Amino acid sequence: MHATPPPPEGPHLPGHVVAQPAPTSPTPDEDNPESAKPGSTSRTVVTGTRLPRPIRDVPATTVVLPREEIDRSPTLTQDTLVRSLPSVATFRRTPSLVSDPTAQGLNLRGLAPSGVARTLVLLDGVPVNDPLGGWVFWRSLPRLGLERIEVVPGGVSALYGSSALGGVVQLISRPITGPALDADVSYGNRGTGLVAARGAQRWGPVAAALETELLTSDGYRIVSPGQRGAIDGDTPSNHVVLNGLVEAQATDTLTLSARANLFRENQNGGTRFTTARVELAQFGASARLQTEARGTFTLDLFGRALRFEQDRARVAQDRATEVLAASQDVPANDQGASLVWTAPPWDAGGPHQLSAGLDARRMAGTSQEQLFPATQAPEALVAREAGGTQWSGGVFLQDLYAPIPTLELSAALRLDAWRNTRGQQRVERVNGATDTTRYDDRTEHQLSPRLGLRVRPWDTVTFRASGYRAFRAPTLNELYRPFQVGTVLTAANADLSAERLWGAEAGVEVEPVRALTARVTGFWNVLEDPITNVTLPGNAGRQRQNLGRARVRGVEASVDWRLSRRWTTLLAYTFVDPTVTEAPGQPELVGRQLAQDPRHRGAASLTFEDPRLFTTTVQLRVIGPQFEDDLNERGMGGALVVDAAVSRRLFWKVDLFAAVENLFDREYLAGRAGVDTLGPPVLARVGLRLRDAP
Repeated sequence: MHATPPPPEGPHLPGHVVAQPAPTSPTPDEDNPESAKPGSTSRTVVTGTRLPRPIRDVPATTVVLPREEIDRSPTLTQDTLVRSLPSVATFRRTPSLVSDPTAQGLNLRGLAPSGVARTLVLLDGVPVNDPLGGWVFWRSLPRLGLERIEVVPGGVSALYGSSALGGVVQLISRPITGPALDADVSYGNRGTGLVAARGAQRWGPVAAALETELLTSDGYRIVSPGQRGAIDGDTPSNHVVLNGLVEAQATDTLTLSARANLFRENQNGGTRFTTARVELAQFGASARLQTEARGTFTLDLFGRALRFEQDRARVAQDRATEVLAASQDVPANDQGASLVWTAPPWDAGGPHQLSAGLDARRMAGTSQEQLFPATQAPEALVAREAGGTQWSGGVFLQDLYAPIPTLELSAALRLDAWRNTRGQQRVERVNGATDTTRYDDRTEHQLSPRLGLRVRPWDTVTFRASGYRAFRAPTLNELYRPFQVGTVLTAANADLSAERLWGAEAGVEVEPVRALTARVTGFWNVLEDPITNVTLPGNAGRQRQNLGRARVRGVEASVDWRLSRRWTTLLAYTFVDPTVTEAPGQPELVGRQLAQDPRHRGAASLTFEDPRLFTTTVQLRVIGPQFEDDLNERGMGGALVVDAAVSRRLFWKVDLFAAVENLFDREYLAGRAGVDTLGPPVLARVGLRLRDAP
């Protein structure tokens, strides 16, 4: 896992900072594995500082999945791809192939997992987290058009504001350098079929790309055999994506671009009345003005409209019968804009690189729910509507300063404000009575500083350290929308305040030879007022609450070793100690481990690549034991999963490939929310792959 070379000069994608060309690396020598080192010093990343920087110079820890590794990965969906990094996890162990979209939140370094992402996910600088709930529709992010994925753990609110409490994951699209055609066609067990294609072309100063992906799967029986009943079947799903991009080099200094994204997804949770459907349309435009005297200005505009529909069932204890319990229709939309200025480099006791920016976003959504109570008691609810609007905005300033060549200091400061308005809940009862609760408008603000340093006393050793404060404002979903998983009902809470994080990290990176990179980073975080699903007295369901304080500390380590030109191996391990330290009103939670948060996670991979023979990758993923609930009463054992992929060139630029996830069909628990559910069994597929034609 390493950085890739920067894209060439030319029109860029919305929000994508185009890096200057890096020095050309020498051609790898087959007899000298050091010359084939993937993480060379010229590799460039942009997420950690919002500027193009060589990865070894960035003060923040940054891990990159380049295009080559994305192509070689045995995984089918983007969430399983990023989870191959042990510091990256989704809320539950189930992939988006079968997981409800509202359970696809992302977290880094075990920072209080939940269905809401505590990590900001960007596509070319534009947020893709859902405007209502903050979760991520992973299947709307096809991989054919990706150049790399950059992962920056740790609080980065000083640059990105809310949702970057636990870090940032950015998907960066491939530059359009000329005519290109890529395609994937595959089919596997459990009726899993994939068709994906991307075409790109350039006509002088104008370029365009079009990408599509269609996937269908029968899924698998997700309920554990011991609890499975007559109603339980497979979990079929399908989705279709269509993305379009147009770029134009209007003048020598001005670049314009526009994009559109359409997405539809249908899922079934394994029974007739557990279904979910998503329809999403997103549009964006960007302008980038690069001047020698005044620096670079980048303006991004985006808008999104979506509809999320969900049915939930009331299931008999023996799971022999079910009836429709609730049907939700959740329309949502958001609009946003950002302007970032990067100053020309200037000198004052050493070189400075100054940048500043501002952004604003409006998010609105309403949950419209039809309820079908078990009894027709006069007070029983038959309809519920809840929602509101959230406005947010922020300004930031960052300076990167190198007083001496071996030392770089970074300082960033951001001020955010947000306002929740028009919040209300309306309920209707069997007897025809209606009640409407209107919530007061609320305004909050947050100051987020971040300080960092990078020291390189020798060319082969780099030390990094940083301290930060970050935050995450509660989502409209947490404030207003209740939800149910299995038999467990979780209530919303309009009085929630923002989560706040104090944290620090320090680590060392050693590159004794160009073929070997080793990293160790320790981190320590205190999460104040985390929003968690708290079990109510008498097990009377759950409610979202700000739960006192939690301490999340640990260490992550990795070794990336290019054994030779053909062989590469990676070892990575993350230890997290996620403990509740304060819980006013819930003293029994103090000392408990945060739910859905294993202490131990590891990964290992071995890749052999020879274009004259074949390419194969075997990866091992290890997840330690964890708990489903805040009381630590519903434990789930650890899991060890092996994935593998192999490909061989047939002719021209067409490869035959095969991939297997969970090669040894290991059975393990993925959730225990009222009913025990399983992680995916063996998923195998074969197909053809076309790359970089003509």
